[in-house]
Amino acid sequence: MTTSSADWQARQYALFEAERTRPVRDLLNATQAQTARTAVDLGCGPGNSTETLIDYAPNARVIGVDNSSDMIDAARKRLPHVEFELADISAWHREGPFDLILANASLQWVPEHETLFPSLVGKLSEGGRLAVQMPDNLDEPAHRLMRETAADGPWRDKLKGVERTARYRADAYYSLLKPHCARVDVWRTTYHHPLNGGVDAVIEWFKGSGLRPFLAKLGADETTAFLDRYRTALQAAYTVLDDGTVLLPFPRIFIVATR
Repeated sequence: MTTSSADWQARQYALFEAERTRPVRDLLNATQAQTARTAVDLGCGPGNSTETLIDYAPNARVIGVDNSSDMIDAARKRLPHVEFELADISAWHREGPFDLILANASLQWVPEHETLFPSLVGKLSEGGRLAVQMPDNLDEPAHRLMRETAADGPWRDKLKGVERTARYRADAYYSLLKPHCARVDVWRTTYHHPLNGGVDAVIEWFKGSGLRPFLAKLGADETTAFLDRYRTALQAAYTVLDDGTVLLPFPRIFIVATR
């Protein structure tokens, strides 16, 4: 995964591994991955998506790529027989060809999709597939309130400009990829992840993803104050069910582009 603000923490990310892994299974179900001989997992994180890729492409030589040494260390411990490479996706140099390039919840951290996506397609073999899943949740309350909390506090100057890479609509990705591909499938799914522990569980979820760039710029006391204010805002936005669960709506966009 690619973010310059801070190293990712594999343990925090893995707290909700089952929920984070379900979308990559749904994505790989649409790729005919079992026919792949060479495959790469771009933004492999702690190896959960790589392990899933291997399940779907058992005969492929698989490479995992991530720019976080913490994540790569965790992935190597999990899958010691797999090759993992510490590298930034935006500067990833291997030419391929690859039968399958998987990018599960990673490319949203990488800018300049207009050049990145055609470049990745160019690394595919004939008939190879680029399989991408990205969160499409910047308009959801959790992200909107994150930005509002950052802009409305004593930390506002520190956090100015800390925001996610701009997203594109499904039709933009289709138009971008179709000239380079024989087929492009794009769809959007909203998951409702059950999180036990009320809005604190929502905070823990985003500590492993969207909150990281914000918290990386804050000291300990500022972090506590930021999260207290964010928690209060979340309590007004999300319903806690009788058993203490919050259903976290999480829209995601999926792309399978066949060269």
